[in-house]
Amino acid sequence: MNTNLILMTLLCIVGGYLIGSIPFALVIGKVFYKTDLRQHGSGNPGGTNAGRVLGKKAGIAVIVLDVLKVVLAIGLSSLVSGPAALLSGLACCIGHCYPVFAHFKGGKAVATMFGFLLGISIFVFANAFYFLCPLIMFFLMLYLYKWVSLASIAAAVSSSLLIMAMNWSMSIESVLLICGSWLLTLLVIYRHSLNIEKIRNGKESKISWM
Repeated sequence: MNTNLILMTLLCIVGGYLIGSIPFALVIGKVFYKTDLRQHGSGNPGGTNAGRVLGKKAGIAVIVLDVLKVVLAIGLSSLVSGPAALLSGLACCIGHCYPVFAHFKGGKAVATMFGFLLGISIFVFANAFYFLCPLIMFFLMLYLYKWVSLASIAAAVSSSLLIMAMNWSMSIESVLLICGSWLLTLLVIYRHSLNIEKIRNGKESKISWM
């Protein structure tokens, strides 16, 4: 890997993190609803809490924007290289959870995880399978158990298992992809640690619309 490519990859990672740090839930809450989501509901500045506190339209808007910011980061970085796109997408998800623009207190990486899967489906693999299978798993688990947190974790684990099964080799790209995918899955699980505890104690909120 030459020096220019390394520098461009580093710029992609930093750019991905900064794009991920844009707190759309806080922006929409404050600009359109005069509400700081960190002070309402679960206190989480993400799409699920936005939907509960501000309503369905706000929740959908936040989720869509959080998905698209990762797709944007991956799309731009794919012009440099495949590994740059993967690293930028991962950095974007980390930026969403620990945003520099919001005192490093962000969302739980669910929407951005799907943004990552959509981005690699479009710009890295040109195969919608990587996005659709975890999405189906998410809605299946949501239908069966009504817990967004459990459905999110199941989708994350299924996505990493799928990526590992379909890209198992010792090439640098495959190792990077598999490791990055599992790192993202672990991030999603870690960000839902309180939800896991609530499920164990029977206190986790369930959805009522499915």
